Amino acid sequence: MSISLDEIDLKILRILQESADMNINDIAAKVGLSHTPCWRRIRKMHDSGVIQSQVCKLNSEKVGLDVSIFVFLRLDTHSSQALDSFEKSTKSVPEIMQCYTMSGEFDYLLRIVVATVRDYEKTVKGKLLQLPHVGMMNSHFALSEIKNSSALPI
Repeated sequence: MSISLDEIDLKILRILQESADMNINDIAAKVGLSHTPCWRRIRKMHDSGVIQSQVCKLNSEKVGLDVSIFVFLRLDTHSSQALDSFEKSTKSVPEIMQCYTMSGEFDYLLRIVVATVRDYEKTVKGKLLQLPHVGMMNSHFALSEIKNSSALPI
């Protein structure tokens, strides 16, 4: 289902990306609509999949999960079954925050978040190396986070 977004829709989306818990009346006032038309637009964007979910973004350092590791990973085989099996399995590892298929030397890029380097070691041995068809991994530890945004540049 395709949806056409006008400037008011884009304004609503920008507001929701900044503060998903803002009430409908405040959003409507900011975009120049009344409550009901604003609610209808948001509902339409939910129903069409433009808005996937509304979540609460946590401060990883304050909850004790401030070690981020970027893992470049290559599979030992490249059949459709192997790729599907690996991708499906990553969804069950909570430490994997993001997983991307890649072009170039590696097949996947994972972003892992843990509390300590020791926790990462446990995650590697107990989870990552247990994923199907893992051939080679190359880990890079983030020293500090400069920017981490989930807001799309709309």
